[in-house]
Amino acid sequence: MPTGLVALLDDVAAIAKVAAASVDDISAAAARAGAKSAGVVIDDAAVTPQYVTGFDPARELPMIWKIAKGSIKNKLLFLLPAAVLLGQFASFLIPIILILGGLFLCYEAAEKVLEWLHVDESTKHEEPAIIEGHGREEEMVSGAIRTDFILSAEIMAIALSEVTDEVWWQQGIILALIGVVITVAVYGAVALIVKMDDVGLHLATENTGFTAKFGRGLVQFMPKLLATISVIGTLAMAWVGGGLLVHNIAAVGWHGPEHLIDIVSHPIVGFLPESWGYFGEGILFAILSGLLGVAIGAVIAPLVHKIFPHGEKH
Repeated sequence: MPTGLVALLDDVAAIAKVAAASVDDISAAAARAGAKSAGVVIDDAAVTPQYVTGFDPARELPMIWKIAKGSIKNKLLFLLPAAVLLGQFASFLIPIILILGGLFLCYEAAEKVLEWLHVDESTKHEEPAIIEGHGREEEMVSGAIRTDFILSAEIMAIALSEVTDEVWWQQGIILALIGVVITVAVYGAVALIVKMDDVGLHLATENTGFTAKFGRGLVQFMPKLLATISVIGTLAMAWVGGGLLVHNIAAVGWHGPEHLIDIVSHPIVGFLPESWGYFGEGILFAILSGLLGVAIGAVIAPLVHKIFPHGEKH
């Protein structure tokens, strides 16, 4: 075989190895960044079903499809280019953006906790009756897409903070991958959730015996599932929001919250079994940062109500 061809094949093999390593690096970075965004993803899945509840069941999936398309547009057309530019030219702003996102999550978590406790009377309200029709549907879809934009911005900012060491095109691929995977996962789950009661009703009315009993059980279970998702979403918001504040406030030079958690957690860690190791410390940090997040959110909530007395919650 001619020497030039052998050298060319060697070069191709070397390029292939580099490309494979790059793919592995991108996959690993995407997994890490996606895991950091888990709390916001859960919140997104918990929030979205309310926008299609009460409509004709035949319109639920088309509405979710419209919201999902709007979510992809939010992430890929608007937020992705902004995130890549931010990562390349103004990465020093990322901690500030994450602090703002953390404050928003803490506020949302505190609002829900206060609502459960019936402390904040302004959060107690009657849900308006759903008015069927194309105009009402478009209004709800638009509202869902606006809410998604806020949550998607938080997801992309959190993900970006994990890949600032990557070159710009790798950042773009990782963020795009995260955006697509999260959108498919969230709205696939939402579609499954909102249609499960219809499936249960069909099984209960069209069958007998165990199948009908299972269908009735499914219908009765769905409100409990939605309530559980809401609780999990609130806990996730508190944990992620508090963690964002603690880490990023330290990143801009103030270690007070970080030291406070260390002071509180240190004696508790001493009582934990040695086998728990970093896992126990991580769980403890999540609990304490979540409590700190709810406390901060509870301080913010009255201020927000005074500034936006008729503000619309998602």
